[in-house]
Amino acid sequence: MPEDISWVETRGRVKQFIEDVVYPLEDGFDKDTAESQAALKAVQQKAKDAGLWALGHPKDIGGQGMPFMDYVYVNEVIGRSHLGSVAVGSNTLQDSIMLRLYASPEWRKNYMEPLVAGEFYQSFAMTEPEVASSDPTGIQTSAVLDGNHWVINGHKWFTSGADRAKYTTVMVKTEPDAPSHEAFSMIIVPTDNPGYNIQRDIRAMGMLGGHMEVKYENCRVPATNMLGERGEGFKVAQERLGPGRIFHAMRWLGQAQRAFDIMCERLNSRKIRGEKLGDKQLMQAFVFESAAEIQQSRLMTLDAARKMDAGDQARVEISLIKVTGARMLHNVIDRAIQVLGARGVTDDTPLERMYRMARFARLVDGADEVHIYRTGRRILRAFERGEGYDFGEREGNMSHQSRRAET
Repeated sequence: MPEDISWVETRGRVKQFIEDVVYPLEDGFDKDTAESQAALKAVQQKAKDAGLWALGHPKDIGGQGMPFMDYVYVNEVIGRSHLGSVAVGSNTLQDSIMLRLYASPEWRKNYMEPLVAGEFYQSFAMTEPEVASSDPTGIQTSAVLDGNHWVINGHKWFTSGADRAKYTTVMVKTEPDAPSHEAFSMIIVPTDNPGYNIQRDIRAMGMLGGHMEVKYENCRVPATNMLGERGEGFKVAQERLGPGRIFHAMRWLGQAQRAFDIMCERLNSRKIRGEKLGDKQLMQAFVFESAAEIQQSRLMTLDAARKMDAGDQARVEISLIKVTGARMLHNVIDRAIQVLGARGVTDDTPLERMYRMARFARLVDGADEVHIYRTGRRILRAFERGEGYDFGEREGNMSHQSRRAET
């Protein structure tokens, strides 16, 4: 991407692309067919031709190298459509960065650039049905080194898109005698492995494609398929989940803005007894509450993004936006549906799909309850140490020593 092009201009171009090209693709896309995939490929090519593909990916792996903070603004408009991230190639950003940082030279050479180019799909597996997902240290799927291969046995579910993915990055226990957060590693498993057995497609609310339940049965993969070193699973996962929550929050803002636009257009066009629906004070209150919540969430998200961009892990700020952003998303969409009445719960508008996806937001990348109690605990421990937790003072960089003390 030329350095003289501002993020404002790029954001405007992406917004127009999403509205003009991606919105029309949404109709009838619930079914994963050869026709729908061909239509998606055509839209992806249009994004590439327009110079809008893989904007946030580093240049050395085939992306356009947009700076983190600039991309945060752009990701908001990408999120206005549930197909937006796939249409412009941003859906692979977190996984490609994991490969870039931790994969073996062989994997980086053979998989990283094709992944960024959208030549195949990938998937990620942590959650297991037998243990509480809110405590990933309870993961039971194990990998044992046998010569120059890992042998994996275990049970995962909600592995999104595994039915079409070329590989799955799996969190497994490799160091059973190590402390809990040092007992796990990340290993790449090609989905055509004979020991990789999909059990069923778990249908979930509002999500395109499926969330697969997978059993790993004496699944043998080369030792070079490990990301990072043994016992670094949580470190690798954090590289994916930390920025990912920022991107979720920005996409939620895009969804909320779209719902807000639909609501306001309806309030100005619908008439009751000769008056616009928007002239009713209760409806004006809907507009006010939605506008306030969207802007509050946007400013909190940008604050967290700035801290991350400066090298701060921003764990408190990320948890705050994760929880409040999900609530905001639900509230704004709910009001829009109420304004549209019965039409709002049909598929004549995108609202009913957005509403289902909004419910999912309170669970994705950590249930809200986990973020709430961990954030409360972090803040209280800072007060116990006599440091307090002044959000104004936290503007800027946090020292490495202070970051370690919070863990």
